[in-house]
Amino acid sequence: MSRNIVVTNIWMNDLHKEKVRKLAESLGFAVSFYDSEDEAIEAGAMEDVEIIFGKPVKTAATKKDIRWLCLPSAGADLFTRPGAILSDELILTNSSGAYGATLAEHMVMVTLMMIRRMPEFQEGIRNREWLRPRDQRSVKNSRVTVLGTGDLGGCYARRIKGFEPRQIIGVNRSGKCTEPAFDRIVPWTEMDSVLAETDILAMTLPSTPETTGILSADRIALLPKDAYVINVGRGDAVDEEALVKALNEDRIAGAALDVMQHEPLPEDDPLWETKNVILTPHIAGNMTIPHTRDRAVEMFCEDLVNYADGRPLTYIVNRKLGY
Repeated sequence: MSRNIVVTNIWMNDLHKEKVRKLAESLGFAVSFYDSEDEAIEAGAMEDVEIIFGKPVKTAATKKDIRWLCLPSAGADLFTRPGAILSDELILTNSSGAYGATLAEHMVMVTLMMIRRMPEFQEGIRNREWLRPRDQRSVKNSRVTVLGTGDLGGCYARRIKGFEPRQIIGVNRSGKCTEPAFDRIVPWTEMDSVLAETDILAMTLPSTPETTGILSADRIALLPKDAYVINVGRGDAVDEEALVKALNEDRIAGAALDVMQHEPLPEDDPLWETKNVILTPHIAGNMTIPHTRDRAVEMFCEDLVNYADGRPLTYIVNRKLGY
């Protein structure tokens, strides 16, 4: 029986492909590369495949003989949500751990843009107005709360700590985390108690039943009037209608959203006209910097060696938790 690996990642360069090919062949696998799942299906490559490195939505839902699916993304919700038909024997891994640097840099960028009122100054420059100096905020002595303390939340906490905030509180399921950048960790059940003491709320959550709608209207109402919200996790974690209302009524100071409930954002969506919001089209992560692409390939190669040797894989997704 042939042992075939199919890779469906358009972002991989020749060096990435050569690295995977050499390792695969040394371990007894044959590997083929395609720019998309449709291209691989058309070539017949999905008929006899043991391992897939990509996001094969069609193939994963219909074929039962795939042994291991490695996602190049951190998010795995397309393959763990109800209705995603995956064989119980299929090993599902992701590339969580490759995206921390790019997402954290984006989060630091929008944090500074909001508190230093950069959108106002940019608008003035576009209108050829020389605006006078005005009061601005600082990360220094601010109270930062991070929802989600995994790779993304930890990377942001480490970077924002250099700006000397008063405190950085992490919020997660268990109330436990070993990341030293956090001054304190609290479980979901205590989240409401820290929101009232939050100046910058950063959200890095995956999409799971527990996280859907976690920033509800009631929780938005707990935030101080001068608080900012950043979301780079999943759009369904936020009650967008309540957030839009709070922003337009000046009940919070601003928001920076890289993820929304509906993407691409519909032309008639109220977010387009919302006050004090920075919108970016889901570009904080993805394969936009070399480090992310290189690390995703490294992680796949690490687990390919584990797989070939019969050892447990390192980057397994917990299907019940969704990440």
